[in-house]
Amino acid sequence: MSYVEMPGAKVPIRMWADPASVEDVALQQLRNVATLPWIKGLAVMPDVHYGKGATVGSVIAMQGAVCPAAVGVDIGCGMSAVKTSLTANDLPGDLSRLRSKIEQAIPVGRGMHDSAVEPGRFHGLATAGWEEFWGRFDGVAEAVKFRRERAGLQMGTLGAGNHFCEVCVDMSGSVWLMLHSGSRNIGKELAEHHIGIAQKLPHNQGLIDRDLAVFIAQTPQMAAYRNDLFWAQEYAKYNRTIMMALLKDVIRKEFKKAKPAFEAEISAHHNYVSEERYDGMDLLVTRKGAIRAGSGEYGIIPGSMGTGSYIVKGLGNEKAFNSASHGAGRRMSRNAAKRRFSTKDLEEQTRGVECRKDSGVVDEIPGAYKSIDQVIDQQRDLVEVVAKLKQVVCVKG
Repeated sequence: MSYVEMPGAKVPIRMWADPASVEDVALQQLRNVATLPWIKGLAVMPDVHYGKGATVGSVIAMQGAVCPAAVGVDIGCGMSAVKTSLTANDLPGDLSRLRSKIEQAIPVGRGMHDSAVEPGRFHGLATAGWEEFWGRFDGVAEAVKFRRERAGLQMGTLGAGNHFCEVCVDMSGSVWLMLHSGSRNIGKELAEHHIGIAQKLPHNQGLIDRDLAVFIAQTPQMAAYRNDLFWAQEYAKYNRTIMMALLKDVIRKEFKKAKPAFEAEISAHHNYVSEERYDGMDLLVTRKGAIRAGSGEYGIIPGSMGTGSYIVKGLGNEKAFNSASHGAGRRMSRNAAKRRFSTKDLEEQTRGVECRKDSGVVDEIPGAYKSIDQVIDQQRDLVEVVAKLKQVVCVKG
């Protein structure tokens, strides 16, 4: 489909979704965003749904301002994927051992490593910039300085919620590795720190929604946020890089005879800020639950834990600010999913996938998400499909 344009106070709201299918609270959030004095454009992805602070699936372009809640609290959250030389025929009939080995290598939930992971231990992993990156931690907000050790131990860990690590098979039988995570607790604390500062600034007191508080260019508050934001985005990218290295190690050991090789990794943030130029204007583009899909750029659009995912290539649609959806998107809240579904439903909907099937992940059941195939169909003018993957192992946070 192409987009539907709805009127907004300052800019039109371009929606790659049926407005009738979007919750009223999410539509109101979008209307509120369209009132911001600094806004230059608003694009809405097909996985749109209500989010804390700002709408998930929204791409907001502003001039001289940025809204930290429109980035989200998991700064730099995103996806990484890599195609391997393995095929479905190389996989054992019982995948429980493989899942167990992955869970041993990559801490999940609130877990962390016993000691900080050093990238130099991984064959072929680039270490340039690692020391400089950690050196820049001295320049982040004083409020989180005491988290330095914890941030080091959480580097290379999955986290909780909808974060996951998967082994997948594409339609040709090739095995892929895929994972979803962000900047862990350090990113969350930095985000909450700066959102709190923004909400107290004088220029934000008359806004229709205090969650949409912004930082203004050429101010010390903006400078401090940009510094911490870009550091956290880099942390998130390193986090996924380390996890993928750990995952590759597991695959090498478990499939030693097959001597697995790995293609170049695909990696994409979907909660972040980017400096981009449109219509002759330098803009700050926030993508919360959206990926960049510039012409020829690879992206990853995952479904739920039982339905599969897509590798895509961007078409460079500037009406959407070169963006696409970040996944299937929730169609019900976590609490609603827990009320609606049981562990028996979870077992049924994840049949054929080696994964947790207990009450702790019922809120991640496929039935709580929109159809990934429909979401892909709604953005055919934003991306082209490169490969469709189906998970066979899913490790949830």
